[in-house]
Amino acid sequence: MQTKILAINAGSSSLKFQLFAMPQETTLCQGIVERIGLSDARFTLKYSNQYIEHILSVDNHQQAVELIVHHLLEVGVVSQLDEISGVGHRVAHGGEVFHDSALIDERALTQIEQLCELAPLHNPVNLVGIRAFMNTLPLAKAVAVFDTSFHHTLAAKDYLYPIPYEYYQRYHIRRYGFHGTSHKYVSQAYANACNTPLEQLNLITCHLGNGSSLCAIEHGRSIQTSMGFTPLAGVMMGTRCGDIDPSILPFLAEKESLSASDLNTMINQQSGLFGVSGLSHDCRDLQQAAEQGNQRAALALEMFIERVRAFIGQYLVKLGHVDAIIFTGGIGEHAAAIRVKICTSLQPLNILIDVEKNRATSMIISRDESPITLAVIATNEELMIAKDVMRIGL
Repeated sequence: MQTKILAINAGSSSLKFQLFAMPQETTLCQGIVERIGLSDARFTLKYSNQYIEHILSVDNHQQAVELIVHHLLEVGVVSQLDEISGVGHRVAHGGEVFHDSALIDERALTQIEQLCELAPLHNPVNLVGIRAFMNTLPLAKAVAVFDTSFHHTLAAKDYLYPIPYEYYQRYHIRRYGFHGTSHKYVSQAYANACNTPLEQLNLITCHLGNGSSLCAIEHGRSIQTSMGFTPLAGVMMGTRCGDIDPSILPFLAEKESLSASDLNTMINQQSGLFGVSGLSHDCRDLQQAAEQGNQRAALALEMFIERVRAFIGQYLVKLGHVDAIIFTGGIGEHAAAIRVKICTSLQPLNILIDVEKNRATSMIISRDESPITLAVIATNEELMIAKDVMRIGL
């Protein structure tokens, strides 16, 4: 028996999708509509061994959804729309309301809308995608999969900030954590690969990319994560500063006559690898520049590596016993040189990387005698979304 599930990731001007056959977990097709709202929007679709690309005008997300559905029918991935049993939507912020993925009804829509103040750049766009698909596929079960829900197992001592408690009570200011779908997927994938119940493992998962976060997972439960109230916290990232002394912000506001909005733009879009290097937010560009003698590019990479190392060390202490450290995300999966620098620094803790395995990007990249396994696992958030649709909606 085959059930067809769409996994959706809606951005402000884009809409990514994958159609899965479940429970076989087979990808039937995948694609994206980019530059929504412009006359030269780009639609791509990959299915079987075929590839389709169109440049055309797409005014809004509703048109993007209709474009996707039209092509699914036209290429025969589905013969009729009621074959699609469920649609899973990635939603950035579930606040304290959603501790798990949830079936979307009018009440859930209202609650997601109320949470827009916590994720003003993401939740409103996620809602647009949800409503567009509910309008076009009214018979399909709609499920919201929240980036934050995996981290609701954090203890109060770990999620509260040391500011007046009334701000938590009044505004729900706390650590929420993000990338939860990715951390959950790779932890389960590792457990499956080593044929060990997840409940018996302690893991550190490192989702490293343009946005980066680490997570300490104890017996399948997130007990600490590097991102916080927003995805800005933690390690430095492509354009985000990560953790800094907060007094820097009022100091700069006075010295540079910067508004709160100016500061928010600076720490989110002008900092991190890009801010330090002055060159690029892309790790690949910086590696190439560093090899050519660009000292600021080399410094940016060294700072990134040092901050990842620091969080790994912190989580080794937090967990006490660790079975594996897992790398995922664009940098985590593909930047072998970054992985080896992070892991070589862990040798005093007797964590040993195998340079040849790392270069070949084997799943296991640690030496046989290493007491803690080092692994590289490609994340698949869309598949995790599809699995949650099956679990929650069908």
